[in-house]
Amino acid sequence: MPRTPNVLYILADDLGYGDLSCLNPNGRIPTPHIDRIAAEGRIFTDAHSTSAVCSPSRYSILTGRYNWRTRLQRGIVQHYEDPLIDRERLTVGSLFQQKGYRTGCIGKWHLGMGWDFDVVPEVLPAGDRFNGREAPANPPVTQEIRDLWDALFSRPTTGGPTTRGFDWYYGVDVPNWPPYAFIENDTLTDIPTEYLPPRLFNHNQASTPGPAVKYWHFEQLLPTWAEKADAFLAGCAKKNQPFFLYMPLTSPHTPISPNAAWRGASGLDSPYADFVMETDATVGAVLHSLERYGLENDTIVIFTSDNGFARYVGADQLESQGHFPSGGFRGYKGDAWDGGHRIPLLIRWPSVVEPATTSDDLVCLSDLMATCAEILDVSLPPDAGEDSVSLVPLLRSQGDEHQNDREFVVHHSIHGKFAIRDQRWKLVLSPGSGGLWSQTDEAALEAGLPIVQLYDMQEDPAETNNLESSHRDRVSSMIKALEHIVARGRTTPGPDQSNDVEVDIWKLETLPGVDASALTDY
Repeated sequence: MPRTPNVLYILADDLGYGDLSCLNPNGRIPTPHIDRIAAEGRIFTDAHSTSAVCSPSRYSILTGRYNWRTRLQRGIVQHYEDPLIDRERLTVGSLFQQKGYRTGCIGKWHLGMGWDFDVVPEVLPAGDRFNGREAPANPPVTQEIRDLWDALFSRPTTGGPTTRGFDWYYGVDVPNWPPYAFIENDTLTDIPTEYLPPRLFNHNQASTPGPAVKYWHFEQLLPTWAEKADAFLAGCAKKNQPFFLYMPLTSPHTPISPNAAWRGASGLDSPYADFVMETDATVGAVLHSLERYGLENDTIVIFTSDNGFARYVGADQLESQGHFPSGGFRGYKGDAWDGGHRIPLLIRWPSVVEPATTSDDLVCLSDLMATCAEILDVSLPPDAGEDSVSLVPLLRSQGDEHQNDREFVVHHSIHGKFAIRDQRWKLVLSPGSGGLWSQTDEAALEAGLPIVQLYDMQEDPAETNNLESSHRDRVSSMIKALEHIVARGRTTPGPDQSNDVEVDIWKLETLPGVDASALTDY
């Protein structure tokens, strides 16, 4: 019996659907290496992250469970916060470990490291934490502070990747947050000795003051991930050991810090566009490593993004030059509209996936767990992968054959606003975007808009025509479907499970002047 394949999962950060030239022929940013994955594999044109922001999406990728079933009902995992993934929960990494695979994680974790100390001002100074504004002056670093950092940061973390299914980890917790240092397995490779210099807070770089190792700079991140991936792959090839490598890149999220060779390379007046090109080159370097060690024909390569493009890094600037990072979809990172969570998904599986093919089926990043379980020929326990549907039938199908068992995808905005989608219809339980950087719900209410939105995604993928008033039965049925999905604790066959907390699908406290009586119309 042939050996089951290796899996390389590359997760870009804040990369928009329209940022890849293989998905956006009218785009202005060349991405030849990522396009190669599409040319040699399959493009999923209707793929979605479970959340329109970072850490909740990562939770769903690694667990196969919707992030809103956890304590994280809105926003992201915060500075030095406890791990979001319970220690007992099966992850994709631990699934592969059980089958004898070597599992590695390289890059950004942002799921809670389990820092073994109380958060004190010395590790999280007060100050302006909004990216792009003038950074506050750093307090002086005394010997007493350095001694404290040495005591705190020399302690192993208690809940990072090596406790959640990965044999080896090299990366950073969150690249634009402290501590500004590399972490290998559960320990910082160097102890911070200074606060990050204020000059590294300008132009969409760092966003939170805090401890940093000496000479820290953000340009080193992408080359380091490629170098560490090469070493990991070389070791697996030498030992003839199957592997699962999860590469959550730090780009093109802030800190937007392209190396000198890439500055201006896009020909656009946009460091972000240059950074996308360097991200593409990093992906190309990892693909080259697969080839160098003779692994390319035995490895499934998955490339995707955790959510949509972040409007605040220069949407107007890019769009004025003819590049639309959301690819014609409405909204951006953080939104319940599709620009917040419709993401690139490209999968190359030599000898299985027909090259240069496309699937229009509705799929979700939570589907990785069930997909890998089917590849490994194992059954998931009832309390794992509750919202994960295997993509293997779609990968084995020929072209446009629809063989997906997924009925719905549930979306979640940065403010915790829900949307639910089937193959045709999408219901948004919010009068606006549900986000921070597009039309806020408060602004939508002031404009007299209804508190829900219904779109025909086949006829109106840009979500321009709200049909809620003319399709009340459809609205009602989709609300009931969402309530059922929440109550069951799962969307897949199997015994009902429990959510970690009570889940409120409306969050009316975020809608001034709206009370529960308004919901009786639906």
